[in-house]
Amino acid sequence: MNYDKRPLSAGLHFVATPIGSARDITLRGLDILASADLIMAEDTRTARKLMDIHGIPLEGRQVVAYHDHSGDGPRNRALGVIGEGKSVAYVSEAGTPLVADPGYALGRAVIEAGLSVYAAPGPSAVLAALTVSGLPTDRFAFIGFLPSAKAARQTAISNLRDVDMTLVFYESPKRVREMLEDLSQILGSSRQGVVCRELTKKFEEVRRGTLAELTDELEAKPVKGEVVVLVGRGVSEGLSETELEDVLREAMKTMRVKDAATMVAGAHGLPRRQVYQLALGLDREE
Repeated sequence: MNYDKRPLSAGLHFVATPIGSARDITLRGLDILASADLIMAEDTRTARKLMDIHGIPLEGRQVVAYHDHSGDGPRNRALGVIGEGKSVAYVSEAGTPLVADPGYALGRAVIEAGLSVYAAPGPSAVLAALTVSGLPTDRFAFIGFLPSAKAARQTAISNLRDVDMTLVFYESPKRVREMLEDLSQILGSSRQGVVCRELTKKFEEVRRGTLAELTDELEAKPVKGEVVVLVGRGVSEGLSETELEDVLREAMKTMRVKDAATMVAGAHGLPRRQVYQLALGLDREE
C-alpha cells in the first residue's frame, strides 16, 4: 500500500488506533505513522505489530515507550524533536489517546511549550459502545473506571444519581458483576443498562436489560475481555416514609449509617441531610 509520506507539520500528532480489528485504523492515521520523525507508544510491541500488519517500515526511526509511569525523559525528547521543526506521532495501546489512555501530560507539555498538537481521530470504545447500546446518545457522560474499593465505588455512583445523561464506564471483567450490583442498588434496579465486551473483535457481545437483570445474568454467565458498561437515564422513584425507613434499615444491615444514608438518598433523589437524620433516628431506636 502506498502512503502519503510528505513531511508532517511540526508538532505532536495523537493517532487513534484500532480497539480490535486492525483494519479500523484510518488512512490518515497510517500516513502519520509512515511519515512521523519519531513514534511514541503506550506499548511499543503493539505499535510495531500494527505497523507490520499495514506494511509501514520504520526505516531507522525509533519507537519510544510513553505511558502513565514514564518520567520526564520521553517528554523532553518529544519536545526537543518538535522544537527542531519535526513531527512526533503518539499512539495508545488501543483506541483514542487520552480517553482513559495515556498522553495527557505529554500533550500539556507540548502546549505549554507553545508547540502544536494535532488529532487524527478514529476508533473509540466509548463511541462504539454508544452506537450499539440502544440508549439515548444525545447527551452522555464518560466516567471511565470507578474506584475498585467498594465503599469508594458506591460513593462515586451516588454522586452520579442526578446526572441526566447516559453514563459510560470502563470496568474489569473481574469486577463488573460487583459494579452492576452497586449500580442496581444505588441508581435503581429497574434502570436500563448495557454490557458490551470485546467490541469489534471476534467474540463481540452486547447484553441489554435492567441493571438487576444484568447483575443476575453475569452471576450465572461471567464475561471475559474488554468491557464497557452503559447506564440509561433514571426516573425518580418516590417513596413513602414507611418505605424509606424499610430501605434504610435494609441498607444499614451491611453499611454504616452515613454510607447507608448516602446510598439511599442517591438512589431515590432525596436530600442527603434529610435521609441521614432519619437514619440516625432509626439507629438510635435499634
